[in-house]
Amino acid sequence: MFKPAVIFAVLLSAICAQRWAASSEPRVQFVNVAREAGITFKHENGASKEKLMPETFGSGVAWIDFDNDGLPDLFFSNGADLAHGKPSPGNVLYHNLGNGKFEDVTKKAGVAGNGMFATGATVGDYDNDGFLDLFVTGYNSRQLFHNNGDGTFTDVTAKAGVSGGGWSSSAAWVDYDRDGYLDLFVARYLEYDIKTAPYCGYKQEGFRMYCDPQQFDGVPAQLFHNNHDGTFTDVSVKAGIANRAGKGLGVVVGDIDLDGWPDIFVTNDGVRNFLYRNKGDGTFQDITYTAGTGFDMNGKAMAGMGTEIADFDGDGLPDIFLTAFSREYNTLFRNLGKLQFEDVTLKAGLQSGFLTLAFGTKLFDYDNDGLLDIFCTNGHVTDNVELYDPQLTYRQSDLLYQNIGGGKFKDVSAESGPAFRIKHVGRGAAVADFDNDGDLDIVIADCGGPALLYRNDGGNRNHWLAIKARGRESNRFGLGSKVRVTAGGATQYREINPSGSYLSTSDMRLYFGLGKETVARRLEIEWPRGKKQVLENVPAGQVLTLDEANAR
Repeated sequence: MFKPAVIFAVLLSAICAQRWAASSEPRVQFVNVAREAGITFKHENGASKEKLMPETFGSGVAWIDFDNDGLPDLFFSNGADLAHGKPSPGNVLYHNLGNGKFEDVTKKAGVAGNGMFATGATVGDYDNDGFLDLFVTGYNSRQLFHNNGDGTFTDVTAKAGVSGGGWSSSAAWVDYDRDGYLDLFVARYLEYDIKTAPYCGYKQEGFRMYCDPQQFDGVPAQLFHNNHDGTFTDVSVKAGIANRAGKGLGVVVGDIDLDGWPDIFVTNDGVRNFLYRNKGDGTFQDITYTAGTGFDMNGKAMAGMGTEIADFDGDGLPDIFLTAFSREYNTLFRNLGKLQFEDVTLKAGLQSGFLTLAFGTKLFDYDNDGLLDIFCTNGHVTDNVELYDPQLTYRQSDLLYQNIGGGKFKDVSAESGPAFRIKHVGRGAAVADFDNDGDLDIVIADCGGPALLYRNDGGNRNHWLAIKARGRESNRFGLGSKVRVTAGGATQYREINPSGSYLSTSDMRLYFGLGKETVARRLEIEWPRGKKQVLENVPAGQVLTLDEANAR
């Protein structure tokens, strides 16, 4: 019979052994390498004593392999000093040199912009010439840059017919009618004029604050149909998406009911969200109320910022995630099927974001274990928020939630490297494997501050597989394609829809974590035009190009 002291010693040894085993494989670490990579971009928000609302907006960031060399390049949209009438110092485009370094090629490329206060950036090949084009939104202006294929771009905004007034925010390329050409959805924010901006906050020195969007009317979103000749037609009203109640900030595309037609979800600021179901006849139906995606668990409209559509629980149904204001939960809607969603935010363990104010977000598999994790970049909109709420701060650190299976997440921010100890004012965010080492990295555009590039160190300890699409009948880069990868007895479902987050665009390539599996037993792609192709026993550790020419 063992003595208590002996039993204790054995138990202690077992516990230590378990802890050692658990920690023998170090956690994935994220490190900010922006400066060493040559990313020196600093956002101009024009912060002023007048507290003009665009100053809080920040900017978007887009990964765009503009020269098709297999290395994702970086574009940052930039703001301006509106209070003093000074034009923007310009957007910035960085060319990925392939050695962990980037080179500023803005001047040569011709994408500095027209001086407007630029906000969002979305990427897509609208004319199917094989080169990615760039659409930039902004305050009272916007620009469409056509990629000439020689490292330069041409402003074709007026010629294409996509210019327009109003304050545009996020945008997304989507072939909503599946005719093989990308159309353009543009969210717009508020009816706001800097010349008549009211005073908000206490009339006491230092207490003036930025106004609440509830004080202003919304602006309807726009949908531009691609005419196949380099021009677009505004079909917003005809399509049923021109809702004046909207105060859109985030836009994401995904086929929520798997009927083959891409649907659109819009996060609104202070009013209910919009979930537009594609009816397949050129029109959309707003099913927000019946689907249960308009409000939080308490039936309250949120200040929605960024958004993502992705299958977080592996049941093959696309779910919806959105970021929200401080003292609101970043909300996760689980797809129950039959156009019904359930708010599972608390059940999933996402409570730790309650006091943060999140903008950019991405559901991606940072550790390549086959489960989608959640990243949120944070930062308040009010630079003197501590005067009004001592529990809140303007600069905030970011959040990383590890998917631990069973529909649950664990906040691993504190243990995921020095990047998650940085206090900043996060806005746009996007992911890409910029160094092509097999794990996804994060780029963030700050409001009024320097950009951050979080390199993923260790995510490639697990195996991975990346997919690049080459459309023929479908749009050139296969946006809207559905990809299913089976490995280790589980099937992962993804869609090629790089727009989303907040004002931003991620890599066109789809990355799948395979864990310890060295082979994907089955890979299936369903192209937007309906054809499918299946591959078996696909080796891990490669970027695989799938060509629609091989589909049936």
